[in-house]
Amino acid sequence: MGSIPERLKRILALFDTVVDREERVMLLLDYAERYRPVPSSIASPPYPEDRKIPYCESDAYVWMMQNPGGTITPHFAVENPSGVSAKALAAILTEGLQGATPEEAASVSEDIVERIFRQNISMGKGMGLTAMVQRIATEAKAMSGKATTYG
Repeated sequence: MGSIPERLKRILALFDTVVDREERVMLLLDYAERYRPVPSSIASPPYPEDRKIPYCESDAYVWMMQNPGGTITPHFAVENPSGVSAKALAAILTEGLQGATPEEAASVSEDIVERIFRQNISMGKGMGLTAMVQRIATEAKAMSGKATTYG
């Protein structure tokens, strides 16, 4: 299995340095503003239920696209306009995994949710955010298997 992609490592390292709660909130808001919904060329509402992230209070959906060179690009839709945490995580995962291999994306552990959000989220929200990371890893593992079968 691969290692965590360098882009995601840099983002996590940034969050590791921010100990002040207010600064962390501002950083998360910055990432939430970077969120861009899935392009209409990939999907448009109403989104299929098989793309929906379980437990996510913000009605988030994910698509993992494989690029011609074998790298991946994740795309998210967050349907709840108030889903700031889900939008922030979607932006972090999109930026951090852009151009990663499926093996690298599969190696991302759900513990990044705690590294990013600390203890500043409810149990329900934490379950949804963790499910976002788990879904990415699951889809990446499936792509990785396809890549070795056909590549």
